[in-house]
Amino acid sequence: MEHDPGVEANSRLTAYAGIALLVLLAVISATTFDLRRWLDVHVLIGFVLVPPVVLKLASVGYRFARYYTGEPRYRAAGPPQLSMRVLGPLLVFLTVVLFASGIELWLFGYRFGVVWVGIHRAGAYLWFVAVAIHVANYLGRAGTLAIADWRDHLRGSLTRRSLLVGSLALGAALALAMIPFQSPFRALSGS
Repeated sequence: MEHDPGVEANSRLTAYAGIALLVLLAVISATTFDLRRWLDVHVLIGFVLVPPVVLKLASVGYRFARYYTGEPRYRAAGPPQLSMRVLGPLLVFLTVVLFASGIELWLFGYRFGVVWVGIHRAGAYLWFVAVAIHVANYLGRAGTLAIADWRDHLRGSLTRRSLLVGSLALGAALALAMIPFQSPFRALSGS
């Protein structure tokens, strides 16, 4: 457990977002086994994922910025283990590549070249490996933090839960807004 309530609260928000993402990422990963059949589901879940991914990146980015700008409470809590500090920037980069290329393909098809398919696929494979390592290192801690938040109601617990639920609702709204969109990629992929 973190010693400072503000640092602990940030960790708990990161944990909530991580757990929600893990569930959605498991579902979207399952669609890749028969992507032609499940392309629309894959894309809709991808859009649902965007706001929670942004929430997690913001939470982790906040901690990163506070630690590296020398904020005493975050310095006292210490950095992640070295392997995770090395993996972190790569995981952020691959996340941006994966989501940006997926959105680009859905919105524009091959208008800017078929290279985006290769970028999306390569990004997905590399991202999956990085996420698997990340999850192996943090899953237990994330569960402990989320349970603690329900048990002891550290100040701001309702806000943290609201941020997560709000990000999921925003993602659902984004996905619903994409349903009537006639993607050029759908026509190209035979869906």
